[in-house]
Amino acid sequence: MNFVALDVETTGTLSYVDHIVELAAVRFSDGKEEDSFSTLINPGVPIPEEASRVNGITDEMLKGKPVIGDVLADFSGFCAHYPLVAHNAIFDFQFISSALEKCYCVAPTGPLFDTYALSKKVFPGLSNYKLSTLVEYLKIPVSQFHRAKQDAWACGQVFDCILKKIKTSEYLDLKKLSQLTGKKELRFPVLKARQLSLFE
Repeated sequence: MNFVALDVETTGTLSYVDHIVELAAVRFSDGKEEDSFSTLINPGVPIPEEASRVNGITDEMLKGKPVIGDVLADFSGFCAHYPLVAHNAIFDFQFISSALEKCYCVAPTGPLFDTYALSKKVFPGLSNYKLSTLVEYLKIPVSQFHRAKQDAWACGQVFDCILKKIKTSEYLDLKKLSQLTGKKELRFPVLKARQLSLFE
């Protein structure tokens, strides 16, 4: 199965107030990394110390980097129509959706799956379902967290393990895979008039 794993690093936790400072996506084919998209983003505001402590991204690192409106089209083109995955996907979904709407930019068209919610169903009984816990449980070799590309790659590896775990079940159908969590399918806001020219 081909899919794209994505992740954002931000200045805080509120999508309507805070800003994306790093955006990454990793495209997988049959469980192996095929290509990647990753960029730091200048949010136009100082990064709070608390956020910087988590992701290690500083104001100095973001000097001269593009603003979010300059990278969204390339990001959406990279993701295109592929199924998308993220860990605790609603967080990434809210930030990316907010940016897409503010910048009036074309969106990826694939459904977005949450490896956090899926892992709770597929790997029951773990103490928690943090990405770091799942990586350790599944013996995925990851040395760093809280940078967008590394977290996207780790998320993609977790999703591949989920697919392998349920490969003989009915849930490999994308709609049924979405139904497995009992939550509404996530899709980014679509600007139909501009969608065709990008993805045809």
